[in-house]
Amino acid sequence: MKNIGLYFGTFNPIHIGHLAIANHMAEFSDLDEIWMVVTPHNPHKKKSSLLDNHHRYEMVYRATELYPKLKPSDIEFGLPQPNYTVYTLAHLQEKYPEDQFHLIMGEDNLKSFHKWKNYDVILENHNIYIYPRIAEGNVESQFKDHPKIQRIKAPIMEISSTFIRNSIANNKNVKPLLPVSVWEYIDEMNFYQ
Repeated sequence: MKNIGLYFGTFNPIHIGHLAIANHMAEFSDLDEIWMVVTPHNPHKKKSSLLDNHHRYEMVYRATELYPKLKPSDIEFGLPQPNYTVYTLAHLQEKYPEDQFHLIMGEDNLKSFHKWKNYDVILENHNIYIYPRIAEGNVESQFKDHPKIQRIKAPIMEISSTFIRNSIANNKNVKPLLPVSVWEYIDEMNFYQ
């Protein structure tokens, strides 16, 4: 049995902040692997700045190649849209019954977790690993000392994909914020110009 942490994101693009958090979770928690789950483009949402699923998956694949405990995942690409995390978890548990799946999320997401579809079902069956974020608002009292919610003292990463996209569009050099292979792919494909 493997303990697998699921780190969901659009990863548009994946950057060193994502990698630092995922690697920290893999090395300093009881999780065996971290799956970087690329969330698909929602067909009902118009989002011109969001690259196609396969391009974002390719960047995650390239970014994680050197880290054996980090795996790219396109598991949500085949699920009906719009999708909810609770369905993805059920699908994974069915597909890999011998493994245990857990959620990784920033503290900012925990603040709105009570609004998630079937959040109680998620908490009943899965642990949640929280990494620190600088964010406004408070965490619901029911989640403060919950036995299924673990806070991991990870470095606070305040780098955003939006900042990176805007910077590239404005001809700024943001190479240090991206894994080399991801920067090369973005550059080669002229993304975010």
